[in-house]
Amino acid sequence: MTAGIKQTPEIRLALQRQGLDEVLDQIALHLEAPASDEARGFGPMPEVSALTMLGRIFGLDGSEQSLLAMAAGQDLSPRIGAALVGLTATGVIDTEFCVRIFGAGAWDMLSPGAPLRRWRLIDSFGNGPLRQRPLRIDERILHFLLGSSYLDPRLDGLLRVLPPASLPAEGAVADLAERIVVAWAGETLPPVLLLGGRDRAGKRVALAEAAARLGVLALLVSADDLAGREALATLLDRELALSGAVLLIEAGPDQGRAAARLADQITGPTLISADDPLPPDRDPRLRLDLDPPAVPARAALWRQALGDNAENADLSRLATQFALDAGGIAAAVAEAGADADFGSSLWQSARRQGRRALDGLATRIDSRAVWADLVLPADQIETLKDLARHLGQQWRVNQDWGWAAKGARGLGTAVLFAGPSGTGKTLAAEVLAGELSLDLYRIDLSQVVSKYIGETEKNLARIFDAAEASGAILLFDEADALFGKRSEVKDSHDRYANVEVSYLLQKMEAYRGLAILTTNQKSALDPAFLRRLRHVVSFPFPDVEARAAIWQGVFPPETPTAGLDPAALARLNLSGGSIRSVALNAAYLAAGEDQPVTMRHVQRAARREYAKLEKPFTAAEQGVFR
Repeated sequence: MTAGIKQTPEIRLALQRQGLDEVLDQIALHLEAPASDEARGFGPMPEVSALTMLGRIFGLDGSEQSLLAMAAGQDLSPRIGAALVGLTATGVIDTEFCVRIFGAGAWDMLSPGAPLRRWRLIDSFGNGPLRQRPLRIDERILHFLLGSSYLDPRLDGLLRVLPPASLPAEGAVADLAERIVVAWAGETLPPVLLLGGRDRAGKRVALAEAAARLGVLALLVSADDLAGREALATLLDRELALSGAVLLIEAGPDQGRAAARLADQITGPTLISADDPLPPDRDPRLRLDLDPPAVPARAALWRQALGDNAENADLSRLATQFALDAGGIAAAVAEAGADADFGSSLWQSARRQGRRALDGLATRIDSRAVWADLVLPADQIETLKDLARHLGQQWRVNQDWGWAAKGARGLGTAVLFAGPSGTGKTLAAEVLAGELSLDLYRIDLSQVVSKYIGETEKNLARIFDAAEASGAILLFDEADALFGKRSEVKDSHDRYANVEVSYLLQKMEAYRGLAILTTNQKSALDPAFLRRLRHVVSFPFPDVEARAAIWQGVFPPETPTAGLDPAALARLNLSGGSIRSVALNAAYLAAGEDQPVTMRHVQRAARREYAKLEKPFTAAEQGVFR
């Protein structure tokens, strides 16, 4: 097939049935001629017609174009239909009839590898001897000859038209559009373009801009949608030629090979969009990268999208916190609307736009805790408040005060929360997220670590890449699963475990948000790892005074209570998490009796908590309730 980038105006006019009636009349005359004249041959095709266009695209010679015209006439021309009834027993075209008309060469024209069958311009139907199977023109081809323009229905749900960009391309996106135009503007075979970078929406905008300048249609397909359906690649490639279109194949993290295989099956103008696209075997090819917009570029996008409302928003803070593309920024502005508290509404809209990629990879925690809910020693509380101030001002220090310009390495904030289970590590993360109005995501490291070499890094890369859009707080639970003391390297598995640890340390240092790791056993962590953390916060098991404070505030004001003694309950040797569990279960017991929560309900709930923890409920604990 001849792959081109644009169609000439003459060919566009050919789609309107120019010359088709003349060709059908010529076919009818030939079929109506006496048998002795059947070998006289068909006349030349009109210079401008949809048939000659198909001939140029799919490499059809004159006889193949005549055969295709005859198949079209079977459906379009009553005159040809009547002639066929007189010439065949069935009134339809088959291979045997084509041999009578075109000679033995008809077998070559109708072989599966020849253009008519290879591109499914004509299909063979039914069973029985091959020479007697009916031949029909493909419906999409028939309507093309009639001048109808539409996408093949067999590709519905797989192939869609790339819409025009809602905003004009600017900055790096405009540069990418220009590079696409230059790469495809020549008369030579256009290269496969490998579009690298995480800004998928920006790459779409660049292609939409380039397609408009080149005067072609841009079509979009996901590599994942075509997995296991490679037979449709021929129809897809054919559609590019019939529509005068270019194809954008989008590939996710695990779809690189599938995208490359699909590109190898396509002969038309093709682009592969992925974070790091794998090259197909097909030549020529060209790699073009689109880096995510930097903070100044994002601020400009916010200013453009907000228009007159830009003065009511903190553009620098928005651009620093949320690494959104142009589409995400436009969506956030549209969602914020005309809310009275526009600045807060815009921040929350941007937050929702930024979380989309991460929602499928980690568990989002709805943060409602406040500082008053934390019961910790004064030093730990002050450290956490310093951390909140640090995060709240990092946009100013990194951008306005020039630290980001000196290099991004080391600007990330990696923190370790160490302490026994139930001492408030997750609660502290919730308080920070609520204070900063950021999303909090919990990642269970025991589920991320894989026994297969390379899979742990892939899992971690997906999480950090997805988190970049929102700068969300990442809470890595059970850090011991990956960060235990690195033993002496004895084999390849030990060596690879060290590679995993080093990889995560690099990602944490490069991550522009807050990464929190929790552990129950700080002593088990390698000192080399601890040195690379910005803060280490210890969460001690609560003493009697702390437990009394926790009991004092654990029941919501709406919960009816009677006769509870926080000072006495503090003698129960429980962590804050266990105290909350006891209080909640006591509330359920009281509600079941339609009574306020009393010491009796707490006692029953405490016994069950001790049993769950496999701790003895001693006489000292029982004495709390006397």
